[in-house]
This record gives sequence, C-alpha cells and structure tokens, in this order.
Amino acid sequence: MLPNTGKLAGCTLFITGASRGIGKAIALKAAKDGANIVVAAKTAEPHPTLSGTIYTAAAEIEAAGGKALPCVVNVREEQQIINAVEEAVKTFGGIDILVNNASAISLTGTLETETKKVNLMMDVNVRGTYLTSKTCLPHLRKSKNPHILNLSPPMNLNPMWFKNHCAYTISKYGMSMCVLGMAEEFRGEVAVNALWPKTAIHTAAMDMLGGSGIEKQCRKTDIIADAAYCILTKPKSFTGNFIIDETLLREEGVKDFDVYAIAPGHPLMPDFFLDLETDMIGRKEEGYGGSQAVKEEKKLSESHQEGSESAAATLLSPVAETFRVIQGAITEEYVRTTQGIFQFELSGDEGGTWYIDLKTKGGNAGSGKPPLKADVVMSMSSTDFVKMFTGKLKPTLAFMTGKLRIKGNMALAIKLEKMLTQLNSKL
Repeated sequence: MLPNTGKLAGCTLFITGASRGIGKAIALKAAKDGANIVVAAKTAEPHPTLSGTIYTAAAEIEAAGGKALPCVVNVREEQQIINAVEEAVKTFGGIDILVNNASAISLTGTLETETKKVNLMMDVNVRGTYLTSKTCLPHLRKSKNPHILNLSPPMNLNPMWFKNHCAYTISKYGMSMCVLGMAEEFRGEVAVNALWPKTAIHTAAMDMLGGSGIEKQCRKTDIIADAAYCILTKPKSFTGNFIIDETLLREEGVKDFDVYAIAPGHPLMPDFFLDLETDMIGRKEEGYGGSQAVKEEKKLSESHQEGSESAAATLLSPVAETFRVIQGAITEEYVRTTQGIFQFELSGDEGGTWYIDLKTKGGNAGSGKPPLKADVVMSMSSTDFVKMFTGKLKPTLAFMTGKLRIKGNMALAIKLEKMLTQLNSKL
C-alpha cells in the first residue's frame, strides 16, 4: 500500500460518484491527510440493492480524519453541479481538486442499446465530466496546485473495443478527450490527467456485470485510491497523462500487489481497453500470480489460426463431449432457477448452432436450433467455447475481450455462468 504523506491536508476535493466504490475509496485516502471532501453523488436515500449514501460516505470520511460536505448531485443536471460547487466554495473557501468519477455503463451492441441508455452514458460520462470540469475550473485556477482527474481509459482504437459496446466506448473516450483538450488548454494552470485500472476492480458495477464469484478476479478499490493519491500530490506540471494504476505504482516503488487482490494468487481479469497481448495479467514472471489459462489460450488461438489438420481433428470431440456432459448435468433445479434458453452460434472448424434449454420441463442440450425461441444468443469460436465451458476462459473475460458476443437477456447470460462453475469440475 502507498503510505500517506500529508500533502493533501487542508485541500478540498470535489469527487463525483463518491458515495461508494472507487469515488469513496479516493475520498477516504485523501481524508487520512485531513482533506476536505465534497461528496457529490445522487444517493441521498438508501438504495434497495446498493450500499451507501452521500451521508454514510461523509461519516466515514470524517471518521478517517477529513471534513465532508455531502451534496446531492446528478451530473446530468447542470444546476445541481453549480449549486454544489457554490456550496463547496462557501464551506471550504475554494476547490483544489476535481475527480470526475461518476460513470454509467451498458455493455450492449448498437441495435440492443436503448436510446435512454445512450443518453444516460453520454450525459453522465461525457457531458457530466465536461460540465463539472467547466464549473470547477474558475475555482481550480485560484489553487496553488490544482488537479482534474478523470477515471477514463487511454484511447485504444482497436476495433475490438468498439464492436461489442460502441456507445459505452464512445462515452468513456469522450471523458479521455476532455483530458486531451483541457490539459493543453489549461497547461501551466491546472493539471488534467486520466487514470484507469490495469485489472478489473471489485465494485457494485462489476458484481452486476460479472455475477457471483467475479470478485476473485478483481482487485480492491484501494489500488485506484493509491494511484489517484500519487497523481494528485504531484505538481501541476504533471499533466496530459493517461495513467495505468499498476504501472504508476510500480514506478513509485510498490512491489507487493497481492495486498490489493481480493483473492491473492488468483488470475486477474484485465480491464476494458487494454489489449490482452500487451497487457496480460497474472504472469508468473512478473511476480503476481500465474494465469496458465491465458498462456494456453494464446497457444490454442495460434494453432487455430494456422489451420493445422491436427487442430481441426481435435475440435469435433471437445464440443460434442461438452454438450454431452451439459445434457447429463441438467437438473430440474437448474431449470427452475434459470428459466432461459441459450443458443450458441459457433464459428471455426466446428462451426454450427447448438443450444441449452433451461426453460422447458426436464431441460435439454444439443445441436441445432432450440425448440423455443432463444432468450440469449451467444456467438464465439468453437475453440473458445470449449475453453469457456472447461474453465480455461472466464465468460466475463471472453465478453470483455470480444471473444464472446451476447445478444438478448444479459441477466440470464450471467445466470449461466453459475452453472458453468459447477460444470467445470465434471468436464
């Protein structure tokens, strides 16, 4: 863990989305220095499924040694931003740091993304970041060492990061473009940087996307808090950078990354927008766990691309055997708790259509189209399909890296992962 230095004592941080998750973690790290924190978030009343409100976060901040100002702020509403900034200046005398953390996500394709979801992501991620920055900048310019930090990725134009969730990618890159433009516009006055995690971070959003057990592949929010603290304590000449948390912390001398892991030694899932080939997580030679599955995946992919006769000969048996085991493992309990029909469109040497019926009585699995219309259609290579059902490729990782494309009911797709976990011991 990165130790506190006291450099943020007396500084005022305006943090959007600070009632929980990454925003709150950054707030608590700064609070240990004795910083003032404006908790700018929507949740004033307890949420039925999400923990924390602006008031519970404020209490934690003050318990950690800081001062807190909870403000109800939906960054889609400009007047709420303006009101909170005015209240912050009135209460603390100014604003030294802005952290644009609030974000919305929908990992859906173009035809599956409802207009209201597009509007939400553009309004929160791009417009909200822009307007909050614009509102805070006049006050930031009066600070001795002002910073804006956006939780957004380096802009990777690999089409893989666009094809499965185009709207979400555009919205996150919009936040990154704010960094590019504002860093240059206010160079010498205000530092503007972006921070992004190398691995998945365990938050409520990740639980929603990945389902039960996903936390083992994630790191704690502490790693983002430490990296943010490091950035925000640098001079304002440090600007225009797109920073990866682990890379920065290694440069700062941090060597033990197991302290950030939810399950130390367990393979970690790379985050979005970081190419697997150049940013693999969990390599033994790097000293923080080993992911043999990633190495096997690369070898299998290469052999598949070469189109060798030996590879083609081994594909038929694994797919058929996988569905045979699935068929034998289906129980009435699976059917009762899942209530979904899954269709698989497989490409490659054993391309074709297969299905798992967990809706009709008794359930079923096999080749061809399902007896009823599929609730979820999954498209992937037959090689990746076998790896996914034998535990060598996590479904969430497959989806995030473009190996798996999902159409239909995402909640049902997440339910299927629970079945996979139990099947892995049999395959």
